[in-house]
Amino acid sequence: MNNQSKNQILHEKRAQSRLGGGPERIETQHKKGRLTARERIDLLLDKGSFREVDAFVQHRTADFDLHKQKYMSDSVVTGWGTIEGRLVYVFSQDFTVFGGSLGEVHAEKVCKIMDMAMKNGAPVIGLNDSGGARIQEGVVSLAGYADIFLRNTMASGVIPQISAIMGPCAGGAVYSPALTDFIFMTRNTSYMFVTGPDVVKAVTHEEVTQEELGGASVHSEKSGVCHVAADSEADTLYLIRKLLGYFPQNNMEDPPFMPGDDPLRMDETLNNIIPDDPNKPYDIKDVIRPIMDGGQFFEIHENYAQNIVVGFARLGGHSVGIVANQPAVLAGVLDIDSSEKAARFVRFCDSFNIPLVTFVDVPGFLPGTVQEHNGIIRSGAKLLYAYCEATVPKLTVITRKAYGGAYDVMSSKHIRGDVNFAWPSAEIAVMGPDGAVNIIFRKELEKAKDPAKRKAELVAEYREKFASPYVAAERGYIDDVIEPKETRPRLINALEMLSNKRDANPPKKHGNIPL
Repeated sequence: MNNQSKNQILHEKRAQSRLGGGPERIETQHKKGRLTARERIDLLLDKGSFREVDAFVQHRTADFDLHKQKYMSDSVVTGWGTIEGRLVYVFSQDFTVFGGSLGEVHAEKVCKIMDMAMKNGAPVIGLNDSGGARIQEGVVSLAGYADIFLRNTMASGVIPQISAIMGPCAGGAVYSPALTDFIFMTRNTSYMFVTGPDVVKAVTHEEVTQEELGGASVHSEKSGVCHVAADSEADTLYLIRKLLGYFPQNNMEDPPFMPGDDPLRMDETLNNIIPDDPNKPYDIKDVIRPIMDGGQFFEIHENYAQNIVVGFARLGGHSVGIVANQPAVLAGVLDIDSSEKAARFVRFCDSFNIPLVTFVDVPGFLPGTVQEHNGIIRSGAKLLYAYCEATVPKLTVITRKAYGGAYDVMSSKHIRGDVNFAWPSAEIAVMGPDGAVNIIFRKELEKAKDPAKRKAELVAEYREKFASPYVAAERGYIDDVIEPKETRPRLINALEMLSNKRDANPPKKHGNIPL
């Protein structure tokens, strides 16, 4: 056989491999509103950058007549490419081949690409679309999952890991995405659940659909499993590309610097954003966007635990992580879900050298037996632990309320906050002036001829004497009280001052965060 014939065979095998399960199954995938594994990769990566590995690897199972169903490639496509010119590794499960099910070879391909990502210090992206474990391969499939879980765990905090759920993801398969840093889901076509609707019905007699059990809306709004939900697969893949722009390649690098906005720019609207009535809400995002480069803010967990806001932005060209209490939802209190949401985000930023900017307007922790009985103490401690442990530059701006233990938790000076600013509207105290007056002056108010008038006077006096930002500034707990419009240039200046910050935690195997 001459070289021309050999080359022709190669082209034929490549073409056959790229067809996956064949034209009919590809058509079925499209009818479900889902792209194929390779179509997704083409959308995700820079054009022409994908280099596939193990394209000809086939399953080795003969049981249950599987040897009669030999595809040119197993049920996952793996390789590397670039996003905005930066190296990434990717695996994309192919539902047209054995329903994307995971068997021995499938797991080996995923593990190989994850090992390469770790060795070469680049992010790994998993596009999940699978019917679960390949039952015909028995315990070998379960072993394959465990091999992947171990690599997810070892890679955690070393390289960014992103999972996109592009179809079903059920049973043990959900735990690999759950171990990664961020999970994206596509509305109406992607699902995650440990036990399916049939099992739920058999055990609880509850009728539930796949969407109700584990759709994108459920996980992005109720469970918090999903970090970003998009309306289409194209949107999902676009948002992954955008998110990666805020990350370094690995934990030994800094995030990419992208200048483009005036670092001295001020915004007069910030001077009037805090309502005169301390109990009136406002949207903290209206504070965040004018301060950040280009007014851009990539929010994470947008529809979950909305009383706290987290996400990524750029400040003077530097990538930063934003954590902010949201006065427009539950007055910005900290509760179980918001504490855990923020704690996970803080730890990710700290792992990958992304400075933290915290905007504080918090009246305290949410009271009530439901919160107490479900562990608000433990959950609040998670956020406290995350901030205490973080060694990246930490900048804090108190816009209004900073009451009680929540003041301590929200990146205060006392837990290694580097630069802490307060607006003139800031109130820093053990508790709100209204509650404090009720306790301290209870007897005086009972005897007053006009209790309401006297209480108003005492509240004003307490606010001036104990809750003023200047009281905290006198003790050095606040580095400066600044005019709101100055916030952007002051934060950028502080961030640049901290660019060579070196901080460390005591030598130890690892801490014992209150999980």
